[in-house]
Amino acid sequence: MAVVEVREITKRFSAHGGVLAVDHIDFATADGEFMVLLGPSGCGKTTLLRMIAGLERPSSGEIYIGGEPMVDLPPRARKIAMVFQSYALYPHKSIRDNIDFPLRAERLDKRERATKVEWAAGLLGIGHLLDRKPRVLSGGERQRVALARALVRAPSVFLLDEPLSNLDAKLRTSAREELKDFQQRVGTTTVYVTHDQVEAMGMGHRIAVLSEGRLRQLDTPEQIYHHPADTFVATFVGSPPMNLVTRSDHLLGFRPERFLPREAVPVRDADLVTPFHVQLVEHLGAERHLVGVAPGLGERARIRAVLPSTIDTAVRAEEQHEFVVRAADLRFFDAGTGLRIDARRDVVQGSGR
Repeated sequence: MAVVEVREITKRFSAHGGVLAVDHIDFATADGEFMVLLGPSGCGKTTLLRMIAGLERPSSGEIYIGGEPMVDLPPRARKIAMVFQSYALYPHKSIRDNIDFPLRAERLDKRERATKVEWAAGLLGIGHLLDRKPRVLSGGERQRVALARALVRAPSVFLLDEPLSNLDAKLRTSAREELKDFQQRVGTTTVYVTHDQVEAMGMGHRIAVLSEGRLRQLDTPEQIYHHPADTFVATFVGSPPMNLVTRSDHLLGFRPERFLPREAVPVRDADLVTPFHVQLVEHLGAERHLVGVAPGLGERARIRAVLPSTIDTAVRAEEQHEFVVRAADLRFFDAGTGLRIDARRDVVQGSGR
């Protein structure tokens, strides 16, 4: 295992008009941590991962793995293993030979290679597939083959670039659980790229939220969800996203599940109470999603509420009810910078696992 340190890394692609893909990003994983790089397409997360892997060279900054400088080392010398979105399996080779491939490159003897292949395949539950070809495997099985091929190298760090994005929704859920369980068992430091907030929230010990090449917040899933550092994080993480309304010289934010009918919560003096005109109701099994406007917060403020099925309140479209946000659930952001007003920049990166 090893710590991955990224120090003031910048990447500018001169061939594309000087596009600044990564802008002075600075962070360090813990040893054995599952770190997630989360952000929309084009935010720089894959470029950052490729620089850690040695597939791209930084324009400036330093990268350390296990305390050793990496910028001048080729990928093969970094003791990392990378799993791509496509899995990059050899279609004409058996699963056994796919997993064995990196061991052949290391010129290990046949008996040692066979032992390692059997061990990795057994750990990932694919020992019965070793004599098959990739084309007959499901997406989840191919993912496990790719992980086994990475594992046999005994890497210090796993780098995973959206490995679940080609799976259907049902399979992604089970694959996510398997991948998290696998990482916990092997304890290898892992840096995982995704644009899917559900993956990030469910898998990461900590999440680094990126936008436009910059690190917006690095913290635990709980802190990022409940205490977003700025309005980008507040609206990118969460589905539905955090409600934001303009209040004189600042923005007021609150999560949809914290916006509840007055009769469902005890009200205190500091709580926010407002009329809520419901325009749309969606019944989603365990939850009801409401969309409407809150005249007390501005006629144009489109507000979302999420009510669990345990709240037995009759709320229908085209009705108006009083809704409440507890004072402790309100968040305040600077209207100009978007930063959370009570967020000190020296704690935005959190305190580790």
